Amino acid sequence: MARAEPRRRRDGRSTRALALAASLALTACGDGPGGRAVIAADPGPLPPPVYPETWRPQFHFTPERNWMNDPNGLVYYQGEYHLFYQFEPDRPILLFMHWGHAVSRDLAHWEHLPIALRPTLADGLVFSGSAVVDRANTSGLCEGADPADPSCLVAIFTHFGPPGLTQKQSVAVSQDRGRTWELYPGNPVLPNPGTPDFRDPKVFWHAPTARWIMVLAVGDHVEFYGSANLLDWTDLSAFGPAGVTDGLWECPDLFELPVAGAPGETRWILQVDYNPGFLAGFSGGQYFVGDFDGATFTPEHTDIRRVDGGADFYAAQSWSDAPGGRRIWIAWMSDWRYALAVPTTPWRGAMTIPREVGLARRDGHTVLVQQPAAELKALRHRRIASERNRRVEDRSSLLDGIQGDTLEIVAAIRPEGATRVGLRVRVGEGEATTIGYDVSAGRLYVDRRNAGTSAFNPAFAARHEALMPLRDGLLDLRVFVDWSSVEVFADGGAVVLTDLIFPSPESRGLELFSEGGAATVVSVEVHEVASIWRGSEASASGRRPTGPRP
Repeated sequence: MARAEPRRRRDGRSTRALALAASLALTACGDGPGGRAVIAADPGPLPPPVYPETWRPQFHFTPERNWMNDPNGLVYYQGEYHLFYQFEPDRPILLFMHWGHAVSRDLAHWEHLPIALRPTLADGLVFSGSAVVDRANTSGLCEGADPADPSCLVAIFTHFGPPGLTQKQSVAVSQDRGRTWELYPGNPVLPNPGTPDFRDPKVFWHAPTARWIMVLAVGDHVEFYGSANLLDWTDLSAFGPAGVTDGLWECPDLFELPVAGAPGETRWILQVDYNPGFLAGFSGGQYFVGDFDGATFTPEHTDIRRVDGGADFYAAQSWSDAPGGRRIWIAWMSDWRYALAVPTTPWRGAMTIPREVGLARRDGHTVLVQQPAAELKALRHRRIASERNRRVEDRSSLLDGIQGDTLEIVAAIRPEGATRVGLRVRVGEGEATTIGYDVSAGRLYVDRRNAGTSAFNPAFAARHEALMPLRDGLLDLRVFVDWSSVEVFADGGAVVLTDLIFPSPESRGLELFSEGGAATVVSVEVHEVASIWRGSEASASGRRPTGPRP
């Protein structure tokens, strides 16, 4: 089989633009009540960053250099979480797409590995897709020497190229834990049927029917295919249009989850991304709760349900074969309206933190909940503030003197007489990002209109919100603040907002606020978060990049 390496896929561009890119590529080949805790064993300040560039995320995954978008091929295998991703290795814009590659043993610290899949003249560019562990060697492609474990990794992804610059599904195999890949000589395994948008395969093993299932984005709907061997695919059914129906569906995911508090009860979640113009005008994701019988998906609701109420959560994909049956996903943290213009260098593109997803009941409905992966608690460097049972009014002095640009904040607030309550993070001279709750509107919001740099796109300076009735009159928040992002989890993870921000490095203040009346801070804790990059582990070469490549 021909040696392959990853090529990156596009999202949010027209087929015509993709065709142009492809043609170019192929021719160019101790709390005390009411008081602040005193920390007895202070580990001291955070060490200097390995990646010191302005706005470089410290605990979110980024490529060393150049462009990154969709997460791809998420799979757990032999002790490692694999993160492949759409990657342009030579430019800070999407064009000649590869699959980049990184691995982690703890979902927090990542090791960059060489490019996994590259475009070829014969097959075209490498767009998004998935990867699976072929444990029983159903494909016949595994060449393992251990009879007790004949498994290998198989990637199923979209090639975009000849003939006629079409999208079709291909396969590659790795015999060495994902370090090198070979293209299947019989590609494509699913040729294009004559439609311009035919991409982003998500593949998983469906035990009740003893076959592989592929979910594929096809214009304004998804299609389901089945296979016994990952190579020969049969059309099963389609779902959609539904929910948001104008524009393209992309990057689907489908999985089964237990319903919290209902022993033995499960539902299937179908997640699809929508681009362009999702609801409030930006790209985003929607999900459907329902049933999947191995051939057909049947939803149990018709209302539109957003995966994330912020602007910067796209192309979420979950890890296959995660230990303990956990369902963990990660997403590209950007928005197609301005993704090509964000003012970062020498890289462009970041992932969200990994999130564990589940199902819960809210007001008689089964809803998706997301929580930061438990492994991220290990990144807490030190607790720098802790308050309980304190009354606040206006701009409270409760957190005066507390500063930081990599923070985890856990708070519970009763609005009581207030009309708005919340936090301001990355506060500085004329700058702040507001995470608030509007009591009368019943909405949680992130306001980044004064967060910092925003002139690169007129759509960036905005407020994003989500409907969220308070439960028992209590606002619960878990907030992650990095050098260029905020991620807000509320109502037990049923409401999440993710937004990029680009504040001045000097803007490091933190405030609690209550408007229109007093509120009670039931509890608030603030933790410094350590960098995920540790010395030479920050790069495959051990170097510390500090500026653009010449």
